[in-house]
Order: sequence, then C-alpha cells, then structure tokens
Amino acid sequence: MDTRTRADEIRPGQGTPTTEPGHPMKWVLRSAEPSDVEAIAELRATVMRPDLERLGRFDEHRVRQRLRDSFSPQHTSVIVADGAFAGCVTVRPAEDGRWLEHFYLVPSLQGRGLGSAVLRTLLKRSDADGMAVRLNVLQGSAARRLYERHGFTVEAQDPIDVSMVRRPGGGAVGT
Repeated sequence: MDTRTRADEIRPGQGTPTTEPGHPMKWVLRSAEPSDVEAIAELRATVMRPDLERLGRFDEHRVRQRLRDSFSPQHTSVIVADGAFAGCVTVRPAEDGRWLEHFYLVPSLQGRGLGSAVLRTLLKRSDADGMAVRLNVLQGSAARRLYERHGFTVEAQDPIDVSMVRRPGGGAVGT
C-alpha cells in the first residue's frame, strides 16, 4: 500500500500549523526521506514521554534510538498540516496484513480531528485492498480510544503493550 502522496518540499521544523477554531485544517501525506529521521525521533520522544514515564519505561536515549533503528522511509509518511510538519505514520506490509506504527502528531494538534482524518484515509486504503491492520499501543494510552473508535479490537495485552487489530471493513472509517 502506498500511503504517501507527494506534496511540496516542506521540511520538519518550519513551524507548527496555526489553525484557528472553525478553520478546516488542510493536510497531506508526503513521502518520508532519510533526513526526516531526527525530527520524527524527537516527536516520538515528546509524544511518548508521559505514557512511558507512567509505565516506568522512559529512557531519554532509548526512546529516540528505537525510532532510528526501525525507521523505514519507504513505508513512512510525514503529515503536513497547513503547510507545516504535523507528524508521521508508518504503514508497513506484513505477512497477514499491514502494521501501523510510529503514528505521532505534534501535541498542539492532538484532539483536533487530524489523527482521525489520517487514520480514516489509511484504513480506507487497507479496506480497499482487503487487508487487516495491526498495531501496538501502550497500556493506558489515550491513543487506544482513537483506535477503538475506528474499529480496532484487542488481540492480546501484557503489562506494557496492547496489541490491536482491525479487519477489513472493520467499521468506523466513514466517521
């Protein structure tokens, strides 16, 4: 699945979208490039810190290095909203469907519908291809509610991670 759409050459660090209430946020997905890795690693550290600290698992170096070690530009898209770096998402092929990973939004844009809009787009593509989508989310993370609203269900869990799956046509894509 090609999750990437070419946009103009906007680079992370050029600012944050300044969408005002009532103004629809315009966004696109652009292909990630190797040079995006550090901005994405920093965003990961910022976004995951509260949950990792709550779970007693935050490590200043490890949180960034895990992203660097698994960064896959060919499967990653940068989310650009109102002309600025807004986040990222990785959708990589797997034997039994697709894996959704590294879905992070700039904190000031969370809770404003951007994550749902991006997720709906990705899930429509997976549904069209008849592919299940899997992901892991940290125990207690607010992101779990987002995924449940979009039809993901729990497959397994342990004290740290919750493994979730959404079967093709699993619901909530049009919401």
